[in-house]
Amino acid sequence: MTDTPDVSRETRDRLERYADILSRWNQRINLVSPHDLPHLWSRHIADSLQLARLIPSGPINLVDMGSGGGFPGLVIACATDARVTLIESDQRKAAFLREAARVAGVQVRVCAQRLEVADVPPAQVVTARALAPLSRLLDWGTRFLLPDGFCLFLKGRNAEDELTTASADWRMAITRIPSRTNADGVILELSDIRRVRDHNNE
Repeated sequence: MTDTPDVSRETRDRLERYADILSRWNQRINLVSPHDLPHLWSRHIADSLQLARLIPSGPINLVDMGSGGGFPGLVIACATDARVTLIESDQRKAAFLREAARVAGVQVRVCAQRLEVADVPPAQVVTARALAPLSRLLDWGTRFLLPDGFCLFLKGRNAEDELTTASADWRMAITRIPSRTNADGVILELSDIRRVRDHNNE
């Protein structure tokens, strides 16, 4: 277990318990690629921890979209005081998230609904990782985001192309934060998000 030198002992303990149960459940359901398990800490946990450093302190509401095996939402819950809601429509993965949170000793809310219909408390922060193109993330994420909130999306080498495509329908303030774990990766911090009006429907 390396790649997490700057987290507290309590956070590291929670993450170790989470990683252990994920490895065991992964034999039954596909949470991460079997080829990724030897690199679980560097490829998934450390990658997700980057977002924890960007979360405001205190008990803010955070919504993680398409949580899957818990990246980044459950990792953030292990490392911050945020009130985290994990949205995951796959019932088996949702069951894993509930059990993993219990084992890790963190309080989360798991919403086993599709993003289009999920009913969750509005959030100051919305996160996602390896889920969908940016335009789709904005369609979903703005449903949950408070007016003064922001989104944190982990993106890869196609981030600029996705921003260009999204700019046809969205305006937003963009901060690009280079990834510490992926040379081609970037964290997009997006705020003041608003949809461009369709002049044909005015």
